[in-house]
Formats: sequence, structure tokens, C-alpha cells
Amino acid sequence: MTKPKILVTAAAGRNASTAVLDLLGKGFPVRAFVRRQDARSEKLRLAGAEIFVGDMFDLSDLRRALVDVQRAYHSPPVAPNLLHGMMLFALAAEEAKLEVVALMSGWNPHPAHPTIHTREHWIANNIYRWMPTVDVIYVNPGIFAFMYLFGLPAIVHFGMLVGPWGDGLNAPPSSEDIGSVAAELLANPSPHIGKRYRPTGPKLISPNDVADILTNVVGRNVKYQDVSTKMFLKAAKAQGVSDFEIGHIGAYFEEVRGGTYAVGAPTDHVQEVLGRPPESFETAAQRYIAQPDLIARGLRAGTKLEAIAFMVKTMLTRAPDADRWARERGHPILREPVLAHDSPDWREAAEQKDLLLLPTTRLETQQHSDLQQMKATAAMANGARTLVTSAAGRTNSFE
Repeated sequence: MTKPKILVTAAAGRNASTAVLDLLGKGFPVRAFVRRQDARSEKLRLAGAEIFVGDMFDLSDLRRALVDVQRAYHSPPVAPNLLHGMMLFALAAEEAKLEVVALMSGWNPHPAHPTIHTREHWIANNIYRWMPTVDVIYVNPGIFAFMYLFGLPAIVHFGMLVGPWGDGLNAPPSSEDIGSVAAELLANPSPHIGKRYRPTGPKLISPNDVADILTNVVGRNVKYQDVSTKMFLKAAKAQGVSDFEIGHIGAYFEEVRGGTYAVGAPTDHVQEVLGRPPESFETAAQRYIAQPDLIARGLRAGTKLEAIAFMVKTMLTRAPDADRWARERGHPILREPVLAHDSPDWREAAEQKDLLLLPTTRLETQQHSDLQQMKATAAMANGARTLVTSAAGRTNSFE
């Protein structure tokens, strides 16, 4: 029996490339959608994938990529115009009559998030549920393990893990576990339709824990050095990270500090889907430090002199202004943006290990309405008790 063909977008990326290789290993024909032919796409071709070079913001390319495809893993690129691209893919998927789309999202989307990128993820997460004939499964990890290793030269040469994470806890998943989860969901989608999966690492760890783990990995004492988000973003700018990426990375790392990624973590979703425990941070870090391109393309530990030169470059780099960059491009700026952990609605969903999504059925709508009414009633009751207590206190003061 012929297995369905599966399209994987952003296929040369960290997690999507693993999804391609896993699906090929399971005997599925895979079409790998990439932006360009390079060493990464060649590795996938040699493994047996059909390579499709195209632009995910071009509907004609999406239509051609989806010919004879039945299932897809859509891992949207980290790029401006996310919502535009995700809506185009949804339209193309519906037109192609796909069976199911596994959709890469994130742990923190909600409608009042400070970054337009994250708000657009929230919008898309909801709209994908409204596709008339295509089913959707969500893969929504938090901060990945590799993101702690952008400062590799300082780790290797100075024993310093530098970041703006405070004491924030996270259970960082490996990119490879995320890709493997997506592959298994598409290999056997029926039990997973409509569900949300947040792959995590096996346990919550702090930045100091990360430093202790890296001590074992690099063979020298590593200490965590907490810095301001502003300073960290100066380093990102000096490293060549785009202004667009800087805008949401800053907010995400503030969420690490504030506890966003500790809510609902760790999950058992890797175990549930793959039948094995998730990779530890140490296992992932060993692989990434041995292959720094898995952290960021072109990243190297380099020499101590090069590491010192980069520190000087960071100090001389002007701090990026994410709000100004967004305003100059006409992005909407919310009057009262809220990080995920400060949003009661987001936190309520996250504590259930779920995404914040709008209700889609009459029953869900009624349940949502009843819950909101219960909250309002409870708030009024608490307010009334406070007034009574306050009045009693004033009465007693005159006795």
C-alpha cells in the first residue's frame, strides 16, 4: 500500500530537517520545501527527499509544492509577514484537499502580546481550526535548548554563560525532539487530530543549572552571568541577528525571566507521542557545541582573541530599539501589551498544558461564556466582601 506523500516546509531548518529524515526512515515519500539549494538541502536529497525550491510567500509556489501531497508539516519561517504566509499556506492546503496539517506554533501566543510576530501566531492558530476540510494538529514548543548557546565563544573561552534570564525556569526541548514529534504525528495522525502538543525537556532547569551542565560539556567551570535584556540584544545585533528577530527575542527572554515557560512544564508529550523520554539538555548541548551550525549558521567558538574582539564590538554596538523599528514599518503598537505570564487567560490555558484558543463550537462557546460569567460573579463577590470588611473596619475605629 502506497504511503501518503508529505510536504515539510522550511525543511532545511533545525527541527524540520529532523522531521524530513524521520519520515523518510518510516518509509514516507517526502517533499522538502526549501528557499535555496545548499549543503543542508543536499543532505536531505541524498537521504531520499524530493527537493522543492520556492518562496512560501508565493501562492503559485505553494500550489506546485502541494501537488500530489496528502499531509504537511508547516514550520513557518521566522520572518516578517508571518500571518500573510500562514494564511497563504492554509488556503493552498485547503485547495489541495490535504488530509491534515501539523502546524508549528509557540507556547506563548495570545492577543495582547507585545510582539506582532506572536500575536500573528495567535491569530493563525485560531484560523487554522476553521479550515473546512483540512484537519490540524499543533506543535507548540517554548524556548528551544539551542537558544541558551548563542554566546558559545564566551562559554568556551571565558566560562561565562551570559543571558537576561534571571532565575527563570524552563524545560528546553531539543530541536530534534520537536521534529521527531511532528513526524510521528503525521505518520499516524488519526489519534491526534485537533490536539496540541508542547514538547519539552525532561525537567525544569534554571540558567544556573544550564551553566552547571555546560561545565560538564565543555570541560571547564562555567558560571551564569545575568545581564540586562538591552545588553543581550546589543550582542545579538553585533552577531548579525536581524532587527525583526531582535524584536521578539527580547520579549521571549523577558518571559523566561518572568516564568512563562515554567507554566505547565515539563509535559509528557514527547513520551506520549514517541514512546521514549525527551532528550536532556546535556545531550542536546553536547551535539550543538560539537556542531555549532545547529545553534546558528556560521557560529563558531573561534579563538580567545576573536571572543575578546566580539565583546568590544558588542560594547560599541548601539542598542536596538524594537518599538521604533516596528513603528517605522507601520506595525500596530498596543497601548497595554502583556507578556504571556501576566495574562490571566493565557495562564489559565497554559496551566492545562494547552494553547489559548477561541472556542469553535456552540458547546465550547457556551462553556467559555459560562466560565467568563463565573469569573465576573466571583470578582463581584470578592469586591463586595472587601467593601464589607472595609466598612466594618471603619465602624470599629469609631467605637
